[in-house]
Amino acid sequence: MTAGFSIRKAMIQPKSFLYEARASVARITLNRPERLNALTFEVYRELTDTFAALRDEKDVRVVVITGAGRAFCSGGDVHDIIGELFSRNMEGLLEFTRLTCDLIRNIRILPKPVIASLNGTTAGAGACIALASDIRIASEEARIAFLFVKVGLSGADMGAAHLLPRIVGLAKATELLYTGDFISAAEAERIGLYNKVVTAGELANVTRELSERLAQGPAFALAKTKEMLNREIDMNLSAALECEAHAQAICMQHPDYREAYEAFVAKRPPKFE
Repeated sequence: MTAGFSIRKAMIQPKSFLYEARASVARITLNRPERLNALTFEVYRELTDTFAALRDEKDVRVVVITGAGRAFCSGGDVHDIIGELFSRNMEGLLEFTRLTCDLIRNIRILPKPVIASLNGTTAGAGACIALASDIRIASEEARIAFLFVKVGLSGADMGAAHLLPRIVGLAKATELLYTGDFISAAEAERIGLYNKVVTAGELANVTRELSERLAQGPAFALAKTKEMLNREIDMNLSAALECEAHAQAICMQHPDYREAYEAFVAKRPPKFE
C-alpha cells in the first residue's frame, strides 16, 4: 500500500493518474482522456491505495476527484479489464470485484470530505466512484449511467444497490439500476444525485471554492459527521439518537468547540485545528 505523505514532501506519487495537494486540498485527476478515463487494474489499485494513505495525511483536509478531457470516468476499460477477466476462474473474479469494492470502502471510511467534480460522462464504475463521494458537483455535460446490466452484469455493483436508494429513493434507484440508461445532469440534480450543476466553465471554480471552504472548517467535526452518516444508515431512530448523543459529547471535548465559542465572543473568524 502506498505510504502517507506530506505536502512538503509528497509520498503519494501515482503513475496512472495525476495527484497534487495544496492549501489542505488533495486533487486526484483521472488522466486517460483518450479512453474517457476508463479504469485499468493499475488505476483501481492506485486509487484504492491512495484513499487509504490519505487517512493518515494530516495536512490534507479535503479530497477532490475529477477527470481530464470530456469525461469523468467511463467505467472499466473494455480491453484492459473486461477482456482479461474471461480468463479467470471464480477465485480470480472475486479478487477483482473485491478490489473494486475496496476502493468504494476506502472512499467512504476516509474521515475527510470527498468531492466528485464531474466534468463529463460518468458511467459504470465511474458512476459508483461519484456515488461514494460525499458531494457531487457536475458540469452540464456530466450525464450519468449505472450501465452494468447493459453488459450482462448485476446493477448491484461497487455498493450501488446500497448507496443509490439512500440518495435518490428505492423507486428511482431501481429504475436506474434495471435500465442502465443515461440521465442528464439536470435530471441527476433534480432527483438529488447531484448536489449542484454548473456550466463547464464554472466547474473548477465552484469545486475549488467549496473544497477550500470545507478545508477551513472544523476537520474533527466533519470527520465525526461523516462517520455518523455511515453508521446511521442502518440504525433505527432510537439507536441513532443515542449514537449522535455520544458523538456530540465527544465533539464538545475537542478544542475546535471552544475555539468556535471564543471566536464568536471575540467577533472574529474561528481558527480550527
